[in-house]
Amino acid sequence: MKTELISKAYEVAKQRYAEYGVDTEAVLKQLQDFHLSLHCWQADDVHGFEVQAGAMSGGIQSTGDFPGAARNIDELRKDILKAKSLIPGSHRLNLHEIYGDFQGKVVDRDEVTVDYFKSWIEWGKENNTLLDFNSSSFSHPKSGSLSLSNPDKGIRDFWIEHTKRCREIANAMGEAQNDPCIMNLWVHDGCKDQSVNHHLYRKLLKESLDEIFSKKQPMMKDTIEGKVFGIGLESFTVGSHDFYTGYAASHNMMQTIDTGHYHPTEMPGDKVSALLQFLPELMLHVSRPVRWDSDHVTIMDDPTQDLFSEIVRADALNRVHYGLDFFDGSINRIGAYVIGSRSAQKCMLRALLEPKELISKHEIAGEGYKVLALIEEQKAMPWQAVYDEFCVRNSVPVGSEFMTEIDKYVAEVTSKR
Repeated sequence: MKTELISKAYEVAKQRYAEYGVDTEAVLKQLQDFHLSLHCWQADDVHGFEVQAGAMSGGIQSTGDFPGAARNIDELRKDILKAKSLIPGSHRLNLHEIYGDFQGKVVDRDEVTVDYFKSWIEWGKENNTLLDFNSSSFSHPKSGSLSLSNPDKGIRDFWIEHTKRCREIANAMGEAQNDPCIMNLWVHDGCKDQSVNHHLYRKLLKESLDEIFSKKQPMMKDTIEGKVFGIGLESFTVGSHDFYTGYAASHNMMQTIDTGHYHPTEMPGDKVSALLQFLPELMLHVSRPVRWDSDHVTIMDDPTQDLFSEIVRADALNRVHYGLDFFDGSINRIGAYVIGSRSAQKCMLRALLEPKELISKHEIAGEGYKVLALIEEQKAMPWQAVYDEFCVRNSVPVGSEFMTEIDKYVAEVTSKR
């Protein structure tokens, strides 16, 4: 009976959108091809599996102690698969280097090889999941305040070697899955208080990046990520947005837009049309900053909707890659995965359902009130009926029904950890 009601609601929505020249069937096909890169670190609060792991440091922090966090690689994989089963569509998995299958061995970060990720590659094949990758410069005895920009050549070389090896691992992943693995490079480097060596640190970071990227890796794509500031490094960030935008543009590279890495008054969505004039592609790390880079679970807020709308309006669906990046340990972690992923999908769906050509026509004609009227009307259109239909076609729970599945998983699995 419920499926029948969903079908009826969808048919009504289909007709409503057709009045504006929008084909919902075509939109559903586009949404099916919208692949998120789920972040593995939501399942265990960014701890990873290093034997020698210590306290989190390096401008990064997870908050909360909700029961049931994954404690090892098997539990993490099981949690990810459970989350994926409740999210319509097919999606990738984004790994940090600290999530290697180290099997009890002490492996420092300048010694890591693809051998420690072969089981991940096989897991990806078995579960129809393409992999992406990240170097990990935080939470390490040599992290300190500066890594790739450290004046100490020994420390700088350590992190250069680490990042080179991560690129080799990403390339091997890309070769194995016959699809380029996207590797994100973010380092926390900065100063807590006043500094007179900004130019030196940025010169060293540029030199480190030049060495890291000197070798071409054909089956991986590099992307670099800036930030306003990190925790404990509030006064100066070496890898600022200006720095990485200049570097990416001069090297024809991809750049990452992390929605938590800007000043609160900046709109990340507005970066899309600007950066795509000069860069070949963009990577997204979508989270929800609450006054700062607190990485709350993604919801359908205005900044997220604006971000996806700008991508669609720029006809850039094939030039943007979509990753999530939140780590909330204060609520059920699988629930966070599902809420965040579905919210991102819903924002993309609403962006795809917008009658862009019609609105653009009025804007070019100088009919501003019609532009505003149509944008406002779209907010009340029956997009939820289209998303419900998308869930039905992908055989996943509709609406809030996924909560029953998560409660069952808690009772049977995570409550016993």
